[in-house]
Amino acid sequence: MKNIGIWMDQEKAHIVELMEEREKMQTLFSEMEFFNPKGGSGTRFKGGPQDVVQDSRYLEREKHQLAAYFEKIVNEIKDAENIALFGPAETAEKFRKELNDKYQSLGAKVRTVTKADSMTDNQIKALVRDFFGR
Repeated sequence: MKNIGIWMDQEKAHIVELMEEREKMQTLFSEMEFFNPKGGSGTRFKGGPQDVVQDSRYLEREKHQLAAYFEKIVNEIKDAENIALFGPAETAEKFRKELNDKYQSLGAKVRTVTKADSMTDNQIKALVRDFFGR
């Protein structure tokens, strides 16, 4: 039986595989760019000229990068029997939605999506072991 726990945020995913007598942990980085679109000089006066920032372009690029990140993770976990997702933000929930939409066989194996703050590698391993009762 191969149980996999994933602690993830937009920057990286720590994948912990629990097999019969051993465990393995690996880290995948998302290679996402974090955009901070800023307008130009503008003015401090009310009613002055305003710069228009094209947020849709940045959001579309982020969506594509997130999809590529999720695909990398799916390639690492495709032989899992049970999956547990952990993370501090909504990335784990987005990943579950992606699994349910595009990878239904894996989506059916997700047992939980739980909020978890930033942790050390050992804390992540312990969290996964505790969840799967080992």
